[in-house]
Amino acid sequence: MARGIIVIIAFILLTMVRVVNQYERKVVLTLWKFSRVLTPWLNLIIPILEQTISVDIREKAVDLPSQEAMTKDNIACWVNAVIYYRVKEDQVDKAVLNVKNLDYAMTQFALTTMRNIVGQFELDELLAKREEAADKIKTIVDTKSDSWGVDILSVELKDINIPDDLKRTIWKQAEAEREKRAKIITSEWELASAENLRKAAVMLAEAPGALHLRTLQSINDLSSDQSNTTIWMIPMEVLEAIKWFWNSSK
Repeated sequence: MARGIIVIIAFILLTMVRVVNQYERKVVLTLWKFSRVLTPWLNLIIPILEQTISVDIREKAVDLPSQEAMTKDNIACWVNAVIYYRVKEDQVDKAVLNVKNLDYAMTQFALTTMRNIVGQFELDELLAKREEAADKIKTIVDTKSDSWGVDILSVELKDINIPDDLKRTIWKQAEAEREKRAKIITSEWELASAENLRKAAVMLAEAPGALHLRTLQSINDLSSDQSNTTIWMIPMEVLEAIKWFWNSSK
């Protein structure tokens, strides 16, 4: 008899004890109403009259699947993101009492918000301002999730996919832009080179014998390598003078 009583008492004690881990909290409902939150350690509850619901307060990463969205300039793109959030320790009861299936609710609301925010940006703006778009999504979702006792830590846009035809068009545009920059740089270099040549020509013209010395230096540079072929350019005036002298001597 005594052994049976001991067994019953041990069973009752086991049903009264609730172990709470460091990374969780337990919401207690007494007669189906919220009464308190159990903190990490060994806790006692009243069997049958009280029940507990565990809430994980660790940071969670929820992947938002790729969604088709229309940008402000009517271009269809596929966007996916990831949202990081955690349940506030002092508002654990809201995550149980104010929302059913918190993870699913967060995912659906974030997806709807993401599509709405993408519609506020043109495609070029969306590609260049991912952080700004992510901040807007975070602000809206954070405002909504306050009533659920959730703190949104960050929202990151992972990928923005566009149709292949549009990708080729963007590549062509980028290639044309780079070619324009290359031609501008080349023309600036040619302009600087022409300016330096003009200055050199003026200096050679002003210094007596400078052009002759420059010619001799060029001949010396060419003659240093026997594999080079030297071509002498004779002005037409010299040929005319030789022709005139030849005719005069007859």
